[in-house]
Formats: sequence, structure tokens, C-alpha cells
Amino acid sequence: MELFARAAEEFKRKKAPLADRMRPRNIEEFVGQEHLLGEGRVLRRMISSGELFSFVLWGPPGVGKTTLARLVAEATGAHFVAFSAVLSGVKEVREVIKEAEERLTLRRQRTILFVDEIHRFNKAQQDAFLPHVERGTIVLIGATTQNPSFAVIAPLLSRLRVFTLRPLTEEELILIVQRALKDPERGLGGYEVEISQEVLRLLAQLSDGDARAALNALELAVMTTPPDERGVRVIDHETIMEAAQKRILYDKDGEEHYNLISAFHKSMRGSDPDAALYWLARMLEGGEDPLYIARRMVQFASEDVGLADPQALVVAVSAMQAFQFLGQPEGELALAEAAVYLATAPKSNSVYRALEEAKRDAREKGALPVPLHLRNAPTGLMRQLGYGRDYRYPHNFPGAFVEEDYMPPEIKHRRYYRPSDRGHEKGIKERLLQWWKGRKG
Repeated sequence: MELFARAAEEFKRKKAPLADRMRPRNIEEFVGQEHLLGEGRVLRRMISSGELFSFVLWGPPGVGKTTLARLVAEATGAHFVAFSAVLSGVKEVREVIKEAEERLTLRRQRTILFVDEIHRFNKAQQDAFLPHVERGTIVLIGATTQNPSFAVIAPLLSRLRVFTLRPLTEEELILIVQRALKDPERGLGGYEVEISQEVLRLLAQLSDGDARAALNALELAVMTTPPDERGVRVIDHETIMEAAQKRILYDKDGEEHYNLISAFHKSMRGSDPDAALYWLARMLEGGEDPLYIARRMVQFASEDVGLADPQALVVAVSAMQAFQFLGQPEGELALAEAAVYLATAPKSNSVYRALEEAKRDAREKGALPVPLHLRNAPTGLMRQLGYGRDYRYPHNFPGAFVEEDYMPPEIKHRRYYRPSDRGHEKGIKERLLQWWKGRKG
């Protein structure tokens, strides 16, 4: 039976994807993350010393989070238990904890519990780890593509170190791919493959720092390319483009969603139409909801352009309506037009600041009564009480303007709206100065 088991294991290993077969077997084979694994760096020191502590590996897909956790276990002699937050729950956690306690008591061996996609565990599931991490029953290593500040509950996060893994560079990806092409045992060394440096670099660029994506694309390209008359599989530009099936790294529900919309908003605020178009394209290619982008542009038109160009709000709303009429891809052009318009429009946040100041007074000063002369008087009793008395109708005066007190007496000298000298607001400022030249405060 043992012979059959070994044979089955060997068969599964050979049929595993290239990315899994080429997983580094020791720290020397690991490529990238020099800021953590270089000589004298913290994770390298931990592995060398054999000391263990719980931590979270935070980084994009395909940079070695799972591999690194396995290497830590192997280097320190700990028992390794892999866990997927997608497939496991509190029941499985308790079973692992019980086995870890027995192993620690009977064999003096610690257990590393590796939780992939730890951000998918809810609060109750994460709470289950707390006492056991605290006591050292388990060494918890979590892996996540999400910002741990949002993805991991605060009590658990306070007991974990956070190590940030970076996307692999093009040079690092090329090195990984070249190793796979040369390795006759685990890689593609048994095939005659011809691939230029230019095509290797293209593969690295298309992989977005993800070694798994690079190796999967390479394997698909090699295995689906028939040998030529020389017996050589020639991997060219078109083959790699087709195998890579280029996709934009974008998580609509995670931090990247907020990062990109922030970059888009700030590029428009900074009057850079090229940057605004780039971030718009990134979101559209990544699958962001175009109407979400349109709503943010409507917000931007009010908040950052304001009355410096009142037409900006009209353009933003029209772009949203145009997209609703046209859909994708035709409607994307309307969004692009609005983004360029907003980026190149004069900017003013005077109305935004004015509203914030007015809301603060409304909160802090309570329900100040409306002055009597500003109140309607639809009944005789109200007229007797002075409602509407002495109100002066502006249209009865030259230029349809008359100086009047429209604020409660307690805040009659407050000024919320301070127009800028930019765009349409310059004219507004001049009119207000002319109308209210006698106003104090």
C-alpha cells in the first residue's frame, strides 16, 4: 500500500501546475522580498535562529506568501497545518488547536497554523484564535491581499507582526521563468524552447509582479505550441499575449478600489487630465462599476470645481446619463470626456467649505429662531404677531437688491461663502462686493 501511495503522490506532483512544481524548496531558492529575507533582515534572522512568532504576510497574489510560511515551518522544525479561510470554520480551528496542544505536550513540537486569505474569516472566527495565539499554543501565520488594518480584527492584529510583501520586479520574474525553462525535473527543461529576452520581458510585464501568473502563462504557451521542424517550440510575442490573457490587478471590494478612486479624484483636483484618464482606464479595465465612477465625478464637480465653473456639474451629470443610455464600451467615452473637462476646469472648493461651516454653526448654536420679518404670514394671527412685518421685497428696489438682515441676530456677521478669484466665481465675487460693500464683518 505504501508503494502505491508513493506512486500516487509522485503522479500528483508531476501533474501539478508548473507554479506549484517550481515552488522554492529552501530560502536560497526564494526570489524577491529582500527587505525581509536579505542578510540580517528580520525574517531571515527568525528563520536562522529557529525562533517563532505569529505574523501576517500582506501582499499581492503570487509573491510567495504560502511558500514563505512553509519555509519558516521547515527551517524551524514546526508542524505545518495549512488552512483556507474560504473552506474552513471555527470547528476546524478547534480541531487544529486540540491537536496542537497534544503535539506541544507530548512531542515538544510547535504547530504553525497557516491561514490563507485570513481576511475572509469573520470576527467570531478570528476571535477563536486569540487565546491560543496569546498562550503560544499555535504560531499563527496569516496571508492576505487586503490591508490588515481593515481585514484583521484589532485584538488579533495587536498580537501579530505585519510583514508587507512587494510585487516581484521584472528582473525577478524573468529569473523565475528562466529557472523553470532550465529545470529538467520540476520545470520545462525537458522541452526545447526558444524564447527571446524581449518576449521574456513582455511576459514579466504582463504578470504584474505575480510569479504564479508568469509561470502559468509560460506553461500554457509551451505546452500548446507545437514543435517546428527542428523540434523546437518557439514562443513569440503573440503566443505570450494569448497565454497571459492580460488582466488588470484590481479588487473592487478591497483597498485597491479606494486607492484608485483616490488617485483619480486627486489627479482631477490637481488639473492633470492625463493622470485622470490613466486612473479612469485602470478602473474600467479592472471591472469597476462605471456608474460608481460617474457618481464620484458628480461629487467632484460640486466639491472641487464648484462655482468656478458651474457647467462642470452639468457635464458630470450628463456623462452619467449618457453612460446609462449607451452602456459599455461606447458610454466610457462620455466618462472620459467628463474626466478631462473636470481636470481642466478652474477649481474652487468655496461652496464645499461654506456648507461645512454653516453645518457646524447649525450643530453648535442650536435651533436659532427665524427673524420675524423673514417668516411667512398666511393667517391673521401670524400677521398680528409680527410675522413678515417690515420685509422689503428686493424686486421693488433698483437692481432687484436691497440691504437686509437675513441671518439670526446671533450670527448676523458670519460669512460662509468666500468666492475665489478663479473662473466664474471671479464675477460672483465682484457682484457680492458691489451689493454688500456696506456690510461689516
